[in-house]
Amino acid sequence: MTAALLQGSRAIADSAIAAGCRFFAGYPMLPFTDLLEAMSAKMPEVGGTCINADSEIEAVNMALGAGAAGARAATGSCGQGIALMQEAIAEAALNEVPMVVFNMARGQQDYWQATRGGGWGDYRTLTLAPKDVAEAVVHTQLLFHLADTYRAPVCLYGDYLVAHTHMSVDVAPIDFGPLPDKSWALDGTAGGTGHARQIWTWAMGRDDAPGPGPDVHWRRLAQKFATMGEAEARHESYRCGDAEWVVVSFGTAGPFIDYVVEELRADGQRVGSFRPVTLWPFPEAALLEAAGRARGVLVYEVNAGQMIDDVRLALRGQVPATFIGGVSIDSSGMRQGDLLTVAAIRSRVLDAIGVGAGERR
Repeated sequence: MTAALLQGSRAIADSAIAAGCRFFAGYPMLPFTDLLEAMSAKMPEVGGTCINADSEIEAVNMALGAGAAGARAATGSCGQGIALMQEAIAEAALNEVPMVVFNMARGQQDYWQATRGGGWGDYRTLTLAPKDVAEAVVHTQLLFHLADTYRAPVCLYGDYLVAHTHMSVDVAPIDFGPLPDKSWALDGTAGGTGHARQIWTWAMGRDDAPGPGPDVHWRRLAQKFATMGEAEARHESYRCGDAEWVVVSFGTAGPFIDYVVEELRADGQRVGSFRPVTLWPFPEAALLEAAGRARGVLVYEVNAGQMIDDVRLALRGQVPATFIGGVSIDSSGMRQGDLLTVAAIRSRVLDAIGVGAGERR
């Protein structure tokens, strides 16, 4: 394919279809609604199914069922709707059902939701937070690959900027390598053979084919998520090699931070930036390496302070971390407010590193 100027939601929909997604269900809730509309328009063209469900709970359980049958399936909402999906996401994780959950969030207040979850049991949800539409296109296809690789639900953390920004992107299928087969899928092919398949959180099996039981099953799952945590952490760092101060941000705040870093570098301030691409697993070792020689770490996120918990855990008390973000939502409640501007970020960074007004340009 060649590059085309696409709105973010349309680009994500095209990328999901290019990845082989053939089932999508959701309930309209801005700014997720545009993605649902794009999928409803595109899915029939490839023989797929898109359902406008009556609720978020119905949507996520439809996706869970389609994933259990072996289809590449997805659902989504904004954070408020995903709160209603948490039980089913936990069931998908503990039943080992792959699916992709798109959180087109109303800002950055859903970090804890994405990294801690609200379901039951020992599970984690691998979450990628793209900085722009181009990265969201890649992340979408990667998430379908990772969901099938680990047989687990995974999440894309987008927002209004990703959903509505237009960007020139090339949405072509990406080959991430081989995948395990889906011989576990409940696709009906084993019915009547005496070898019917079963997926159940408790892994008890049937009378004629007993399973390992909940203890063995949950221990194995715990090890699987530990393996994911070690293998899948991703990050992006910028000008951290000699940085005295490292600014940590996530998602669409990242490009704003990088711009401020360039401005401050031009003024002689040794500032760098670090962005966790995976919110979970958080790239702890990479952050400690990037910031290990710095005087301090500044955490910028557009919320009351959530990611800073993971930053402090990663730094292990070796480097002080200061929160310089804050709650900032526009009057619609859908978009980040005035705090997500270069001038506001620059001012907060300079205040934190102790540069006086007389020294600012």
